[in-house]
Amino acid sequence: MRALITGGRGFVGGWLARHLTDAGDDVVVIDKEVEITDPGALVEALALARPDAIYHLAALTHVGQSWDEPLEVFSVNILGTGALLAAARQCGSDPVVLVTSSAEVYGAVTDPALLPLTELSPPAPLTPYAASKLAAEALGLQAALGHGQRVVMARPFNHIGAGQSPNFAVAGLARRIVEAERTGAATIPVGNLAARRDFTDVRDVVRAYRLLVEAARNGDGANGAVYNVCSGVDVSIQEIVDGLLAVSGSSVGLEVDPSLVRPVEVPVLRGSASRLTSLTGWRPEIGLDETLRDVVDYWRSQPGQP
Repeated sequence: MRALITGGRGFVGGWLARHLTDAGDDVVVIDKEVEITDPGALVEALALARPDAIYHLAALTHVGQSWDEPLEVFSVNILGTGALLAAARQCGSDPVVLVTSSAEVYGAVTDPALLPLTELSPPAPLTPYAASKLAAEALGLQAALGHGQRVVMARPFNHIGAGQSPNFAVAGLARRIVEAERTGAATIPVGNLAARRDFTDVRDVVRAYRLLVEAARNGDGANGAVYNVCSGVDVSIQEIVDGLLAVSGSSVGLEVDPSLVRPVEVPVLRGSASRLTSLTGWRPEIGLDETLRDVVDYWRSQPGQP
């Protein structure tokens, strides 16, 4: 299978490219050299690649950043998705397009009886990022229904692993712990430790993406359907910190930094991946402790701050 990844040099894109290559796929990566909101550039890139499958990962993904730069996030995440879908219809190879969304579209769930979240749970986006991803889903569904385009959509919950930007909670916490080891600092800054999230190792996530594309290429599942990608277990950020400290052997203290607390925080996210499992047999295979150890080891392998 010839696969094209947009945003292929990012955190998830790098892991996805490795997984697809290991599976025997011929992988083409496009990133910042092709402007995702430039229809002409996308048409040219896709016509040259003639992919059998497109994994659309290119996006602005930091939730906090979306409060500061909402229009840029809307442009990249919404207009970019529309341009990519249109280019895929013109490239001549009839590719399956995987549109990556986010569990952030579900918003704040205050009633525990509504958990776990399924694909039938009503979306209620709280952040500009979440709104952009829900709009991108609508474009994917419209392409499937209006054009008969082969589209499958993934709603990944929080995914973590080695190489993730420290702008994200787990990677940022791990880097601060490693920096404290190097400098002898007694404490590290933290944000809201009460928030609970459903974490999955990025290697399990990219495996789910390929399985979804294979199913769509085989005509399995409904065209334009959405699939949660998640572990089904919610863990507090406090538990993540405790796990990072345990695998690192560190005894550093914690100090709440108000600048790390988001203006609106989704208190808990926990999903059900039963639809994905029913379609593909996918289940997460990598435990949280292993992932946290890998993240700490990654930051220990990086050069120290000057």
